[in-house]
Amino acid sequence: MPDALHLLRTRRSVKPMELAGPGPTAAEIETLLTVAARVPDHGKLAPWRFIIFEGDARAVAGEIIAAVFQADRPEATADQVDFERKRLARAPLVIAVVSRAAEHVKIPIWEQQLSAGAAAMNLVLAAHALGYAASWITEWYAYDRRVLDRFGLAPHERIAGFVHIGTPLGKPADRERPKLGEIATRFAG
Repeated sequence: MPDALHLLRTRRSVKPMELAGPGPTAAEIETLLTVAARVPDHGKLAPWRFIIFEGDARAVAGEIIAAVFQADRPEATADQVDFERKRLARAPLVIAVVSRAAEHVKIPIWEQQLSAGAAAMNLVLAAHALGYAASWITEWYAYDRRVLDRFGLAPHERIAGFVHIGTPLGKPADRERPKLGEIATRFAG
C-alpha cells in the first residue's frame, strides 16, 4: 500500500468513460465502505449511507434515468436516451453517497452534510489506495426527485455524489492545481 502522503498527492479523478473492469471485489467493496464510514461525525449520527450499483443493477438504474429523461424530453433522439440509460454503466462499480442530514438539537445540518462529503472523499481515496481510479460526480439525475424516489431515497435524503470506480484505461492526467498563495492566508489578528 502506498504511503499516505504519496497516496494523497497522486490521487486523480478519472472520467467514468475512462474506467473499465475489473472493478473491486466484494471484499474490496466492504473495505471501501468501511473506510468511507470513518469520517468526522459530530454526534455519531452517521448522516450518510451508501447505495451500491454493480452488475445488472446498473442497467436497471439506467432504465430509471432514461425514462425520466425521456418523459421530460419527448423530442430526445434514441442516441440521447441511450446515453442517459448508460450513465451508471460507464464504470464497473458506482456507489452513491446519500446525505441523510436532518434537523438535530445540537448538530447543524451543514456539519452533517460536510460529513457526507467527507465520506465520499474517503471512498475516492480508498479506491485509489486499492489501485483503482474513481470519479465523484452528481449530474442532473442526482437532483431529480423522481429518480431519487425510485432509487429508494427518503424525502429528506439527497445525493452527495455518485462515485464511479474501476480500473483506469490509461495513466490519469494531472491538472494544474491552485497556487497556495492564492488560496491560503495567515490570520494576523
